[in-house]
Amino acid sequence: MTGLPSRRQVLGGAAAGVLASLAGIPLAGSASAATTYTAPDPRVWIHLNNGWRFIRSDVAGAQAPAFNDSGWTSVNTPHTWNAADGADGGNNYYRGVGWYRRHYTVPSELAGKRLYLQFAGVNQVADVWVNGTYLGQHKGGYSRFRFDVTAALVPGADNVIAVKVTNARDTDIAPVGADYTFQGGIYRNVSLWAVDDLHVRMTDYAGPGIYLRQSNVTSASATVTVTTKLWNDSNATRSVVVRTVIADQSGAIVAETSSTAQTVPAATGKEMQQTVHISNPRLWNGLADPYLYNASVEIHDVTGGGDRITDVVTERLGLRSLAVDADTGFRLNGSHLHLHGVNLHQDRAGKGWAISDADHTQDLDLISEIGANAIRMAHYQHDQKDYNLADERGLLVWAEIPLVDIVTDSAAFTTSTQNQLRELVRQNYNHPSIAFWGIGNELLDYNGTAANKLLASLADIIEAEDPDRFSTYAVRGEDPDNAQAGLHTQTTGFNKYYGWYYGSKDNDLGAWADNLHANAPSRKIAMSEYGVGASTTQHALNPPKPAPGGPWHPEEYQSLFHEAAWKQLAERPYIWGTFVWAMFDFASDGRNEGDRPGINDKGLVTRDRQTRKDAFYWYKANWADTPTLYITSRRWTQRTDAATELKVYSNAGQVTATLNGTSLGPLSSSDHIFRWPRITLRPGQNIVTVTATINGSTYTDSVNWTLG
Repeated sequence: MTGLPSRRQVLGGAAAGVLASLAGIPLAGSASAATTYTAPDPRVWIHLNNGWRFIRSDVAGAQAPAFNDSGWTSVNTPHTWNAADGADGGNNYYRGVGWYRRHYTVPSELAGKRLYLQFAGVNQVADVWVNGTYLGQHKGGYSRFRFDVTAALVPGADNVIAVKVTNARDTDIAPVGADYTFQGGIYRNVSLWAVDDLHVRMTDYAGPGIYLRQSNVTSASATVTVTTKLWNDSNATRSVVVRTVIADQSGAIVAETSSTAQTVPAATGKEMQQTVHISNPRLWNGLADPYLYNASVEIHDVTGGGDRITDVVTERLGLRSLAVDADTGFRLNGSHLHLHGVNLHQDRAGKGWAISDADHTQDLDLISEIGANAIRMAHYQHDQKDYNLADERGLLVWAEIPLVDIVTDSAAFTTSTQNQLRELVRQNYNHPSIAFWGIGNELLDYNGTAANKLLASLADIIEAEDPDRFSTYAVRGEDPDNAQAGLHTQTTGFNKYYGWYYGSKDNDLGAWADNLHANAPSRKIAMSEYGVGASTTQHALNPPKPAPGGPWHPEEYQSLFHEAAWKQLAERPYIWGTFVWAMFDFASDGRNEGDRPGINDKGLVTRDRQTRKDAFYWYKANWADTPTLYITSRRWTQRTDAATELKVYSNAGQVTATLNGTSLGPLSSSDHIFRWPRITLRPGQNIVTVTATINGSTYTDSVNWTLG
């Protein structure tokens, strides 16, 4: 190539999307540390969340542009029609068809662009029309999907988008059954993408189209192999150069490379691989340092000697190494890291599944506050916001598909489930936070031929799609530890509910784990679920185990359970990860227990996110570095017995307490529990105050209990 630009021309002119030429751009390893990079952004993204009309029924002809929807309800997406009836008990929430329609005028300046309509999540089956043209159907309620709408949308004119959604039970789509409400609707964001005819492919299972595979990652160096999937939607063959740039957070280029010119025929694609090496990388190191680079892939059309940037995709890159050992557990970047965290559902009071970015952020704020370093994002693919936040905060993630409880022995079910797994992996491949791909949870027919044939195929898909992460599966607690379904994956989680549905909270969990490890020492095991229900309005002093399905779930039993469970889990390093079930109470319309129907109340935080239960602070005292001083049973404000106890969770070495101004004395503790077992309340109000010095600062907490 001739007529080469200077580096200033290349980087300065990139924002306009036009370059003169590429030669002269240094290849990997020759970039100056002082060189900065700002990724061009020729794509256009427009959110389409506002201005929808909705009806919760099936209506003939609603896909027609002229259809009269004036009587429908005005809604914005994200939206679900089960926000109220999905958590009222009885398991009779609406499962059927709903329609959405909206008018949209595409900006005239997008004429000539390729247009893609994107849905971040629709449960469970979506049929989509634009201006009466049927675009297709997507099956599966948790993954992103896109339709090419270039031929259907008319820039500068009024367009009508119509979507038929159903959450009716379908035995050919996972999940067929599970312990949560299957809420219907367009419950995640809707958007429009506009790209050049020559672009990174948009329809690779709705993935980013660039895939960053890292290898040989150490503090001295790292190798990144970048796979770029090109697509040429023009009517002519194009000559293409792909440039990859890795930049740190200041914009300094740490590695780059450019391909030779490649020929891409019209209406076809090409897959290209490039390798870059990064010297002395700053590693993504979990909570300690979740450092992220930016990896940008530029597509250059150099047909006929020109040079035009037609597309750029930028993905964040966290460089880290992962390992799991059957004896010593999980290792991040070569160092042992005990993964301890929570299970997360996408649900909250008043909104159901239709939650905003601010809601996702609040959830991760609470998970960060408790001191967790890991999340199992159960039981399905979550919104991208959750994975992005995990990347940014250094939380390790177990991501999984919604293969729960039931397997249908049909080709359609197998195809749909495999498709959901490929969507999960492709769409989330570049997230450094994800360490584990989950292929199923608690299949009831754990030794059935159909279940195990499907699980084997899913494990093979993980190996083919992403051999650098670990496949995993969550075994039902009532099943044998050596159940066939739990033997397909590289690692295994166990959902054990000793102290709730069966057994004792005090030592059964540890004894079970030791027995499994002794009998199967090569298995890499985790505690994928453990927990009990708790009501913030029900209280008792040191209560016995309640009936799980009964109306009495005192908050104090949840605390006693987690005190015992965590002590057993923390002292067994061969358990590579532990995940409390669950972080938040969530909708399960078939339940009727505790103080509310339609709710699984095992959360450490209430469904409205307003109340952190006592057990939340038990884990915060054990897991978090932030000062913790918390009086338990604080919501038990009306007392009938004068004799009671004072229990405090804290990460202080010593706590001092007073009752109505009279000292109860100081206590020391090495296990974060401070207990004054016998105190006597007086009739009327009682003020309890505790004080501790943590990291050189003094903290206090107080409660007001009334006797009589």
